Amino acid sequence: MEFLRLIHGYQFNSGLAQLFPTPYALATLVLFVWSIAPAVKMRIGGGFMLWLRVTWVLTLLPAVTGVILALGGAKVPSATDAGEGVSKYGFPVDPSRDWEHWMYAGLCVISLYVIEVLVRGRLIEHRVGLRLLPVATLFLYGCAYMIGRVAVFPGSTPGS
Repeated sequence: MEFLRLIHGYQFNSGLAQLFPTPYALATLVLFVWSIAPAVKMRIGGGFMLWLRVTWVLTLLPAVTGVILALGGAKVPSATDAGEGVSKYGFPVDPSRDWEHWMYAGLCVISLYVIEVLVRGRLIEHRVGLRLLPVATLFLYGCAYMIGRVAVFPGSTPGS
């Protein structure tokens, strides 16, 4: 179980962790920056598609380990009392952060699916999809960032 926690909860401890706290957030940030080129050039390159696949792997790895941990009774660290009403990060415990963590994870999976639809040109015209690609990838990055944030920091309802 500790190995799963290690994989699921890996975070960067550098100064840049404010911009991308996890490898997953970094991958989605790179995907966002990379998505600007297809929106301008109106074509998708092989490198972008490869990075999209890497992002899928980096989405599913913590998702699967998170489901396994949740089935074992684990909750997000910001919702878990490590003693005296504080989390392992030293902030007040906020049980509402657990469902938020799940919500952002679900939004990431949905966003990746939407990105696949935009890239493939299904449901909407391909050119319109490519123009919307940076918006979808920015939303994905925001959700990936919030996954790491809600795991560490309490929300507006600590102790509830």
